[in-house]
Amino acid sequence: MRSAFYLLDSAPYGSEKAFGVLNAAVVGLGKMEVTLGLYGDGAYLALANQDANGLGVPNLADILYAYGEMRVFAHEPSVVERGLFEEELIETVELADDEQFLEAMEDSDCLILL
Repeated sequence: MRSAFYLLDSAPYGSEKAFGVLNAAVVGLGKMEVTLGLYGDGAYLALANQDANGLGVPNLADILYAYGEMRVFAHEPSVVERGLFEEELIETVELADDEQFLEAMEDSDCLILL
């Protein structure tokens, strides 16, 4: 397998799903091309300057900063539906419309949903 697309479609906090997807994606770095797709409530992970201290959990957005070689797409319609603005997003996150997002998934050898 040369590439994998990891899809996060739930909010980054409140469940283990986002943490699990991020850790699984990081394991593949260096061995294959890794893309993380943020869809639906997963788009909230793309917000810069998150403060998770009050939740007592690690700041998951820091993982995106730490692993800059991981390509991250945020589904633009999901971002817009949640009232987020491009200026609020982590600078390494790429916005992708429906067609671009689907194309990135189809171009990957494997689609992983946790």
